[in-house]
Amino acid sequence: MTRWGIVADLNRCVGCQTCTAACKHANATAPGVQWRKVLDIEAGEFPDVRRSFVPVGCMHCDDAPCMDVCPTTATRKREDGLVTIDYDKCIGCGYCIVACPYGARSKVTEPARAFGGKQMRHEALREDPARLNVAQKCTFCIDRIDGGLARGEVPGLDSEATPACVNSCIASALHFGDLNDPDSNVSHLLAENESFTMHPELGTGPGIHYLYDRDDNAGSAGDAPIDGPPEMVAEPVGMGGVVPKLQNVWDWRAATNFILGGTGSGLAVAGAVAGALPLVFAAALMHIALGLFAVWLEIGRPWRFLNVFRHPQRSWMTREALAAMPLFACGGLTVLTGHPAAVALTGVFGMIFLYSQARILNAAKGIPAWRQKGTIGLIAVTGLTEGTAALTALAGLAMMGGLVDVTQVPLSGLCGGLAVLVAVRHAAWRSYRRGLGETGAPVETFKALDGAALRLTAGHQMVVVALLLGALILPGATGAALAVAGAAVALASGWAFKGVLITRAAFDQGYALERFPARGAGKPARGVKPGWSLS
Repeated sequence: MTRWGIVADLNRCVGCQTCTAACKHANATAPGVQWRKVLDIEAGEFPDVRRSFVPVGCMHCDDAPCMDVCPTTATRKREDGLVTIDYDKCIGCGYCIVACPYGARSKVTEPARAFGGKQMRHEALREDPARLNVAQKCTFCIDRIDGGLARGEVPGLDSEATPACVNSCIASALHFGDLNDPDSNVSHLLAENESFTMHPELGTGPGIHYLYDRDDNAGSAGDAPIDGPPEMVAEPVGMGGVVPKLQNVWDWRAATNFILGGTGSGLAVAGAVAGALPLVFAAALMHIALGLFAVWLEIGRPWRFLNVFRHPQRSWMTREALAAMPLFACGGLTVLTGHPAAVALTGVFGMIFLYSQARILNAAKGIPAWRQKGTIGLIAVTGLTEGTAALTALAGLAMMGGLVDVTQVPLSGLCGGLAVLVAVRHAAWRSYRRGLGETGAPVETFKALDGAALRLTAGHQMVVVALLLGALILPGATGAALAVAGAAVALASGWAFKGVLITRAAFDQGYALERFPARGAGKPARGVKPGWSLS
C-alpha cells in the first residue's frame, strides 16, 4: 500500500527557505503561519562548531497523535498515509495542536494579509474562510498529488503531481515519493544513505526522513561522538526558533475546565462516599457545568460543539463529554430525590469524568509536562483531594453557622480523610516530578513547576495537614474554623498547580536533531536537543 513521504538530505539543504516561500505562495497561509519551514540548528564552540538546516512541517505520522485525540474525527489518515483535516467538522478545540510533537498545527482566528490591507493575488486565489478558527497544517499539497494521479502522473517524479516545497528546492535536498515502494526514488535514497526521523522515542512513525550521512561515510565519525540520543542543551545560544515554546491554544479557559471540572467531579465522588445532602451534588454539578462552559468559550467554532461526541473509540475528550451526560442526569436525580442508587451512580460517573480529564492531558504527546505517566494519577488524586476539601469546607461552615450538617460523616472523619488524600497527592506529585526529571523536559517547564508560589511540595502540604490535625484536636467552632482553613489551602494548592500546569508549564516538544549531517568533507556527529534538561 502506498505511503507518501519526504526524504530531506541534510547534507544538501542550504537553509535558503525557498520551500517555505513556495509553500506560503501555494497555500496562502496567514502571516506567521508556516506549514513548511527550515530550522537553523548550531551546536559546539569555536572552532568545533556544527550547523545544520532542517526542513520541518507536518510529518504525516503513521501513528498520528493528532488523529487519536481529535474528538470530532475531523483529522483522518488516508490509506496512502496522508493526514487530513475536514474543516467542516473541526470545532477548533486545539486538542490536536497540543497533541502534535512537531509544532506542525496552528489556528488562525482572524483573516490577515501579508501586507496589511492589500490582498496579494495568490491570497485571493487560495483564500479559504473555512480554515479560520479551526486547526490547519501542511497537506503535502494533496490536491497536486490527487490531480497528478488522476492524470496518470507519478508524484515525486512529475512536477505537477509533487508538493510545491519539493518542486522549489534549489539544492535538490527534498524528495517526495512512495516510502513503501522499494523501487521508488525515496526508497533508494533511504537504502543508500544513513537516515533518521525526528523524535523517534515518541513512536509516531513520521513520514519525513532525514539523510545525515552518505553510504561511503557511514560509521566514520572520526573524533566526533555519534552514538546515543541527542545531547540536551539547556541554554542554547542563537536557537530561539528551535527551543520549546509555551503553547498558546489552551489558556485560562481550558485551565478553568480542569480546575472546576476536577473539583466538581471530586466533590461528586466525595459526596457519594460520605452520603452528603443534595445541596452538595448541586454544587458539584455547578462546578462541572461552569468548567465545560469555559471550554465552550474557547473553541473556535462553538456552535459545532455537538461534533465533540463523534470519536468515542479513541478521543478522551469525547469520553469526557459522554461521561458528563449520565453524570448530570444522575446528579440531577440525586438533587431532586436523594435516592441512594442515584447518589451511587453520580459518584461512579464523577470518577469516570475525572479519569477522562486526566487522560485528556496524558494523551497530548506534544506537551512533555502532560504526557508523563504520572500525570494520570496526579490529576485524578488532585481532583479527589479538591472535592473532599470542598466537602470538608462546606461541613465546617455549616457547623460554624449552626446549620444542618451536609454529610452523615462527622467533620473529624472528613478532616482525617482529607489529610490522607493530601499525603497521597504529595506522593503522586513526587512520583510525577521524579519521572519528569528522569525522561527530561523543557528547561522552562521545570522553572514553571518549581517556581510556583503555591505548590504540592512537602512544605506547602504540611501546612494543610497541621490545620487539619488542629481541627481534630480542638472542639467546636475553633476546630471547624481550622478545618475550613485547611480545606481552603488544600483546594487552593490544587487549583494553583493545575493552573500552572496548563498555562505556564505547558511548553511544547520543540525540535531535535538526532544526528548532525556530514556536510561536505565533514563527518556526522551526535545531534542536539535544544532547550531541554534532566532537572
